[in-house]
Amino acid sequence: MRVLIPGGTGFLGRALAGRLQEAGYEVIVLSRQPERARLPPGVQAVRWDGRTAAGWASLADGAFAIINLAGESIGQRWTEAVKRRIRESRLQASQAVVEAIAAASTKPQVLLQSSAVGYYGPRGDEQLTEEDPPGTDFLARLAVEWEASTQPVEAMGVRRVILRTGVVLERDGGALAQMLLPFRLFLGGPLGDGRQGFSWIHRADWVEAVKFLMEHPEARGPYNLTAPQPVRNAEFARTLGRVLGRPSWLPVPAFALRLAFGEGADFLLTGQFVRPRRLLEAGFRFRYPDLESALRAILQRDR
Repeated sequence: MRVLIPGGTGFLGRALAGRLQEAGYEVIVLSRQPERARLPPGVQAVRWDGRTAAGWASLADGAFAIINLAGESIGQRWTEAVKRRIRESRLQASQAVVEAIAAASTKPQVLLQSSAVGYYGPRGDEQLTEEDPPGTDFLARLAVEWEASTQPVEAMGVRRVILRTGVVLERDGGALAQMLLPFRLFLGGPLGDGRQGFSWIHRADWVEAVKFLMEHPEARGPYNLTAPQPVRNAEFARTLGRVLGRPSWLPVPAFALRLAFGEGADFLLTGQFVRPRRLLEAGFRFRYPDLESALRAILQRDR
């Protein structure tokens, strides 16, 4: 059974593609630069401009699933031009996916649409589930648009799942990879006052959750892909320091983050406590439900 992964050459897509290929799926990743894609053995890469269905739409015909991960990284200094690129990269990719599905004689059975816990906006100490409404900041408005962008496939008879992903942890990329060096140099600590919510998930659990939702035909709508135990950012820093055998005493000042990331610093200085209620109710079992076990599994070679 064929699975297409637009935007599948990154930190999440490579791990997901490898797991699905091991499980017996034919996995095809869509990439702007397939010749540079460092993909697991057996995973194919097909060129894609990121904006249209040209050149790959025929692959959607008869596919089992499309997992849409395409979109420019938010981990950069936000200017108005950058924010425009972040938004357009997501919406254009989603439109291409909708066009490919519309053109398919035999529609894919399921579309899994990427989103993020930024959907909920800064929410203080609220404990959030999929039933809570969206926020109003840039990331929340973006997530609302992003999720809605592929809704037309439902009228075509395609099951649609929305993946509201938290901070994904693994040592070879993402937020954790950027944090390791300061901690190893005894310079680690929380971001700002550290009180903001930090909704995280081990990458292995994220991969298994996506596979679980893809394979369960009753799964529809939004699912929070976060571990059951979100923490404050300060607790994350303390736990990371403890696992590494390093202190976590040096906070990163808010002004320094704002100098580096501009408006994007709000994403780091605010947060949410998001729980995966629907995923747990569906019967998914986390391998790493608590932060310390997740970090020890990731960083055990550092002990």
